[in-house]
Amino acid sequence: MAVQLNVSRFIDELIEKAIKQGVSDLHFEPYADQYRIRSRIDGLLHEFAFPAFNLSANITSRLKIMANLNIAEKRLPQDGRFSFKQEHRLIDCRVSTCPTIFGEKLVVRILDARQMQRNIEKLGFESEQLKQLTKVLGQSQGMVIVTGPTGSGKTVTLYALLDSVNKLDKNICTVEDPVEIHLPGLNQVNINPKAGLEFSHILRAFLRQDPDIIMVGEMRDLETAEIAMKASQTGHLVLSTLHTNSAAHTLIRLNQMGVSSYNLAHSVSLIIAQRLVRKLCDHCKVKTVLPKSVLNEQGYKYDFVYLAQGCSHCRFGYKGRLALFEILPVSTQVQDAVLQHAKVKDLCQLQKTMGFSSLREMGLNKVSAGETTLDEVNRVT
Repeated sequence: MAVQLNVSRFIDELIEKAIKQGVSDLHFEPYADQYRIRSRIDGLLHEFAFPAFNLSANITSRLKIMANLNIAEKRLPQDGRFSFKQEHRLIDCRVSTCPTIFGEKLVVRILDARQMQRNIEKLGFESEQLKQLTKVLGQSQGMVIVTGPTGSGKTVTLYALLDSVNKLDKNICTVEDPVEIHLPGLNQVNINPKAGLEFSHILRAFLRQDPDIIMVGEMRDLETAEIAMKASQTGHLVLSTLHTNSAAHTLIRLNQMGVSSYNLAHSVSLIIAQRLVRKLCDHCKVKTVLPKSVLNEQGYKYDFVYLAQGCSHCRFGYKGRLALFEILPVSTQVQDAVLQHAKVKDLCQLQKTMGFSSLREMGLNKVSAGETTLDEVNRVT
């Protein structure tokens, strides 16, 4: 009983410490002779704690009980969630288990709504990008796709877009896997594959619910993509995500999934591709002059960069993260290119002709402004 109490207290203190430090994920990892806990801060993992090896089973059981999971099931992955109370507010935590050769590994994702920036004007868009985005969000129909790898901040961007259009006269419906942040005024639905409730099923139901705006957490298959496309052509504004490397790749990827070029050209209004880079600490960053020839090889046109040092105000010279965005408005030129089955390089050239920078170009601008390092931009682009 005493051990269980100690484990409960240990987990509570661990999560509380993680929330205060801005941790997004906690990894509980069993190995042959040790039990390690790592934390993800600003996108990178760091060692967080090394509890006694003999407590690993108790820690796993306690977390599974908190997440309402089956503690007897150790052979199959499980997913659950729980709420953690801190300073008179509830913070959602998602738990994922996975069996490894040394026991169950658990990941706890901490969804702190206070850490999420829901003002699109403060996300980091350039003025012209924001102008194009605002224009599309003001339309009664069309589709906005946010793309990027896992952990690139797509969810935060989607919620910021939703928050900007969340008005009394709008019926907004979302289908997600799972719902990460609860926004008042939205009708949010979790998919439930075990019950046969998939993205496509909920989308069909939404279309009978008189929606103005629909958010699809992710277009994973052709059926979901086609329903979303048709909805965007019939008087609905649709927001969704996809996993691709750039804005231009998104149109090619959807075409490869089976979406017709015609539907693509006449459904998608705007594509946002994004990455997250660590932000330099303002207290200790150092401006350094380097050989211009070396920097030019990386597409950087200046002879100076800023380097991370590290001080009492930050972690290894970085504090927080900032977003890099590239956008591709689907203009008549882009529509024509899609209908003619243009390749990625052609779409990228069109994007440049229209005056919109690539992700890497946006990153290099942040380097020259002293907001991040060249290493960070290289890491994500």
